[in-house]
Amino acid sequence: MTINSRANTSASTQPRTVLRRADGSSIRVLVVDDESTLTDLLSMALHYEDWEVKTAATGQQALTIAREFRPDVVVLDIMLPDIDGLQVLSRMRADGNEAPVLFLTAKDSLDDRIAGLTAGGDDYVTKPFSLEELVARLRGLLRRSRSAVADTNDPVLIVGDLVLDEDSYEVHRDGSPIALTATEFELLRFLMRNPRRVLSKTQILDRVWSYDFGGSSSVVELYISYLRKKIDSGRVPMIHTVRGAGYMVKAAT
Repeated sequence: MTINSRANTSASTQPRTVLRRADGSSIRVLVVDDESTLTDLLSMALHYEDWEVKTAATGQQALTIAREFRPDVVVLDIMLPDIDGLQVLSRMRADGNEAPVLFLTAKDSLDDRIAGLTAGGDDYVTKPFSLEELVARLRGLLRRSRSAVADTNDPVLIVGDLVLDEDSYEVHRDGSPIALTATEFELLRFLMRNPRRVLSKTQILDRVWSYDFGGSSSVVELYISYLRKKIDSGRVPMIHTVRGAGYMVKAAT
């Protein structure tokens, strides 16, 4: 068994607000793992959230299902019997599927975590894990993706000519739309909620990924570079590095 024993009751302790797609239909989740006991338990927990769940035991099967099912979020094991999860994610993105991906694996080294996230994943859970933690992480990914209806009507964030709409998940700079992944959006939102405030790498890791990487700054640096290419390329920079302290966003001058 690769699920923490406290998972046995975590899914039934208390009801939660149901997250749905913008059209009112159920959230679609694809769970990819070759361990049937694990996928059965995950399916049970996710059905409790009133989500529609499909499972796959191989990478090729996952790609076929993803093309037809169009999941809103994916739980993806890295170690699969045919192609690994990193290749599955790469091919999904090539197919135009931008659903947030939570990597699930028995590996727990720092390098493996960074490899999964730098490959385009949005979060990472290692076995053994609790169902409660995994469901909470999926709900977090869905809240900051375009797949789920927002729980609250947050205000539009504006810093200079940069505008972020938390309801529609749209970002514009000087009137031009900017396409961001779910993690890039959450990182930018955190920066824009704290304009002209220096945020440390530790603060960013804790807020955007909900857990730290043992002090590693590689993932933060990588995603800051992604944002700079999309937000600042060809424009006066808004995202700034404060050497030895962290990062901040402020209006271009």
